[in-house]
Amino acid sequence: MSEHRAHIVWENESDSLRYEDYRREHTWTFPKSGIVVEATAAPKYRGKPGAVDPEEALVAALSSCHMLTFLAICARRNVVVRRYDDEAIGWLAPNEQKRLAITRVTLKPKVVFAAGHQPDAETLARIHEESHEHCFIANSVHTAITIEGTAEEVAR
Repeated sequence: MSEHRAHIVWENESDSLRYEDYRREHTWTFPKSGIVVEATAAPKYRGKPGAVDPEEALVAALSSCHMLTFLAICARRNVVVRRYDDEAIGWLAPNEQKRLAITRVTLKPKVVFAAGHQPDAETLARIHEESHEHCFIANSVHTAITIEGTAEEVAR
């Protein structure tokens, strides 16, 4: 078992906590790396443009975890990946309980393999399936996750 921490800080700079008045900007500090991320609510919920919102972070975490798991599986199989590029999309919509949630995420990885290393379509699909099954973040959420990946091979 491992432990993962984040320190979230928000301060009220107003005497009001009316929905229209309070600021949404806050920070996420990750103690292990010391990285500080400026965070906010989504713009639709009065968040500040230019900062990360929790919904974006969840989509990024799902995409990143899938990629890291995919790379680990490829490394174990001696399949050389040159580049992995994903345009992940998450949708906020009412769930079965009529509550807003990220109800589905689509990952669209474009993977570039070294010459002689591109797996056939069936093997690539199986690697993505295994990556999804072993992704810690995907195993932690109830969101439907779809993977629409592409691949190409480059000489190098």
